[in-house]
Amino acid sequence: MTVLLYSHPACLQHNAGLAHPESPSRLKAVLQALRAAGLPGLQEREAPRVQRDQLQRVHTPDHIEHIFAAEPETGDTHLDADTAMSPGSLEAALRAAGAACAAVDAVLADEARRAFCAVRPPGHHATADTAMGFCLFNNIAVAAAHALHAHGLERVAIADFDVHHGNGTEDIFADEPRVQFLSSHQMPLYPGSGSPGMHRAHIHNGALLPGSDSSAFRKLWREQLLPAIDAFAPQMVFISAGFDADWRDPLAQIELVPDDYAWITHELCALADRHAEGRAVSALEGGYDLQALAEDSVAHVRAMTDSG
Repeated sequence: MTVLLYSHPACLQHNAGLAHPESPSRLKAVLQALRAAGLPGLQEREAPRVQRDQLQRVHTPDHIEHIFAAEPETGDTHLDADTAMSPGSLEAALRAAGAACAAVDAVLADEARRAFCAVRPPGHHATADTAMGFCLFNNIAVAAAHALHAHGLERVAIADFDVHHGNGTEDIFADEPRVQFLSSHQMPLYPGSGSPGMHRAHIHNGALLPGSDSSAFRKLWREQLLPAIDAFAPQMVFISAGFDADWRDPLAQIELVPDDYAWITHELCALADRHAEGRAVSALEGGYDLQALAEDSVAHVRAMTDSG
């Protein structure tokens, strides 16, 4: 199975500040591990810049202008307590969102059935009008909207297994029933959203208590979230692939192991095979222990190459 790997050297130039957990070393670890793994069928491609019209499908003009204007000439500038920009951050963000759109184009052109975007900054906390949670633009939301508006798809699903709730993605698509959003995440934890009791028909949130292990994670997806995707029958499956629910991650308290990421990836790809001609596009979100991030990314992409 061919899997396209989108990335760009510019994504290494974004620096959120000294000792910030969302560091360039994250992407270096992912790329080094994927290249060393020798996965059959993995093809690297350089991410293009996202176009403004692609951003404008999910972000307000004011937000886009704010990000374009906020990059400092030297040092770093904070957009909030957690989210910063440095020289090079804008180019990184443009390439990150551009990777996701290019992956959509390639998969829908039948160049491959799967794609993984190894990019940063991450995206799923960025709302329509606010950068937050290390995120500037919402990469996976930009890609999903691109699939709808540029390619005419009628139903897409976004599965988010990052340990933090993808509040930005939910916010952007809260009134868009063509986009199903499903999230498993630790509660309580940043950003404090994602209550299972508060969702619309196309929004599905599943909470995991601190200390939850593989069995709780798999039970949630097997009994609630995967059946919801199956019933929705999406024409493309998107994955917000955060690996910070790993037991080694310093920012959360969930006890997953690499095999859990292989399992959920196989399950999501099986649904893509059933309903979407195998089409699945994944984008890197969180994951802050470098060894765990490397191992989990390889497990995720290997499962994409093995599926189908």
